[in-house]
Amino acid sequence: MHAFPPPPALAPASRQCYAPSHSLDRHCHYTAYATVILGGSYLEAGDEGRHTVQAGDALVHRAFESHLDFFSARGADVLIIPMPFAARLPVRGRVRDVDALARMAERSPACAWTAFAEAFEADGSGHDDWPDLLARKLREQPDTHLGEWAEATGLRAESISRGFCRAYGISPKAYRAQVRARAAWEAICGSSLALGRLATELGFADQAHMTRAVKSLTGHRPQAWRMAADA
Repeated sequence: MHAFPPPPALAPASRQCYAPSHSLDRHCHYTAYATVILGGSYLEAGDEGRHTVQAGDALVHRAFESHLDFFSARGADVLIIPMPFAARLPVRGRVRDVDALARMAERSPACAWTAFAEAFEADGSGHDDWPDLLARKLREQPDTHLGEWAEATGLRAESISRGFCRAYGISPKAYRAQVRARAAWEAICGSSLALGRLATELGFADQAHMTRAVKSLTGHRPQAWRMAADA
């Protein structure tokens, strides 16, 4: 069972080093955080697309996002900065002086989020191959018919499934289900719309379907998250 409700105070920033050519299978983080790359580089593929990042780049991860990582031959040195659940920044950005941010985080780890938010500069770049176009389509239009999308792009449906899984570590259908579940969780916490109405608007078969999806993702039913948001 995941921690509930979210802790009111942020954890301190921390530093993590990854070995050359190391990889991490697709995994879910239950808290929101930002990653600032201090050195090295890697490819991340997750719920918000694929990004190749290097020193000075930053990636923002909202709660309950999933991703996989492939580290380069140089490995990577990263600064992990916990962020508030409700914070909203673009997925990718830059920090001009990562060394100064790292020094500040070491002196005062609890203040790292504020310093990062002030230094963050949005950068909309990312991968744009067909798996990324499909991922974006599934995020923006979850009801997209995969067979029709394959036909429109001149690809075979089975090739799409294999290629997408290689890129994102998950099938297109499973990716869509996870993205939809996270969208439901965010809507439940951020709006007062009736749960049944939300389920319909987000494309679930019914409220029970949405409840199962949100509980599978977060460990808690929509009603519990709604009560926590209203508290």
